[in-house]
Amino acid sequence: MDPRRHLPSVERVIAQIAHDGLPHELFARAARDAVGAARALVERGRTIAPEDVVADARERAATARARLLGPVVNATGVLLHTNLGRAPLGTRTVAAMADVAAYSNLEYRMPEGVRGSRHEHAGHLLALAVGAEAGMVVNNNAAAVLLVLATLARGREVVVSRGELVEIGGGFRVPEIMAETGARLVEVGTTNRTRRDDYERAIGEATALVLKVHASNYRMVGFVASVGVAELAGLGPPVVVDAGSGLLDDTTPWLAAAAALAAGRARRSAVRRRRRGARHVLGRQAARRPPGGCDRGSAVARGTVQDPPARPRRARRQADARRNAAGGARVPRRHRGRAPALATRHHAGRDAAGPRAADRRARARRGGRRHRGRRGRRLAAGPDDPVGGVAVAPARPPAAVTADLRRARVVARIDGGRVVCDLRTVEPHDDERLVAALREATAAGG
Repeated sequence: MDPRRHLPSVERVIAQIAHDGLPHELFARAARDAVGAARALVERGRTIAPEDVVADARERAATARARLLGPVVNATGVLLHTNLGRAPLGTRTVAAMADVAAYSNLEYRMPEGVRGSRHEHAGHLLALAVGAEAGMVVNNNAAAVLLVLATLARGREVVVSRGELVEIGGGFRVPEIMAETGARLVEVGTTNRTRRDDYERAIGEATALVLKVHASNYRMVGFVASVGVAELAGLGPPVVVDAGSGLLDDTTPWLAAAAALAAGRARRSAVRRRRRGARHVLGRQAARRPPGGCDRGSAVARGTVQDPPARPRRARRQADARRNAAGGARVPRRHRGRAPALATRHHAGRDAAGPRAADRRARARRGGRRHRGRRGRRLAAGPDDPVGGVAVAPARPPAAVTADLRRARVVARIDGGRVVCDLRTVEPHDDERLVAALREATAAGG
């Protein structure tokens, strides 16, 4: 008898694996792949039990489920984690997004009863928040750079320091974005030092603007020099600043209490500060506000909105609602010295030395109770901002432990051979989930 006849059918395997809301095609594919793999092994002389086929299908379905978009516990300590959705949404913002899930006045002016523009809502608040004459919200910072260059510099020259020709996440590079707009790149200075006279020699009749790009994801130290925005503004051509940050104001009241952000304040560019002397400022989300551009000239802002590339890159209504909620909280409160109700603020300002923090650390250590616990570091947006955290030294390889944590949708990091779980970015209601995941991950294989 053909040994493959003893293998379960795809339908039987499907009936025995729990799909837990997984789309039918995904768990059906897991069953088909498991049965197919078993048949291939049987053909090579292996003996495969039916329950092994079902177990393989379950594992394949679990892997497919893990790849779907869903919530995770951020135990990395990185406040603005690009791979984990950057900053979390606050409750007010979530409520605002839910409010516009039905019909809304997205492109309708209620007082006049006529068609309006989606850019009027969030754009107005954005401009008011940073002190600009007009604002526009688009999908991301790269889109903002593209739109401004396409509007102001198509077919003309854009002057950029060589030390600012950066590559951002996903492999997008400033020269490539510029090429898409039809602008011509003019490099000045050297990798580590660019002076005012470098810009002066490069500026001519074909110069459309000077682009200043903030090095948000790296630092150059030592023998370096650069030219500030105010000094560039005196050269003549308009100055466009890619601030690389959504931090509106580095004098934000809660920033001083947020150790990690305060420590990195010198290298994080606040939009208000960078705007001085610049014609346009472009920033990305830091407090879960949608990224966008702030134009000092309302006529140019209107031109950007009407430019053909603007339509496919404009923000969705949920993004406008996010900006409305965040901006609506931010604008009236900044003059009263109170911070907006933003989730990032609460994460950044959590007391690492308080009794509640100590209790949470102790409970997390009990999750890895078979191993030692010690303090680690917390990261604001990169690996150079040390603050308190919790680490366990497992008996198993740290990579195996973090892999098991990810199966429980907990993302931690490895630092110095230890598995670090930083509670500053873990919501208190996820503490028990983290403890359970740590207990299972550190006990596995032990």
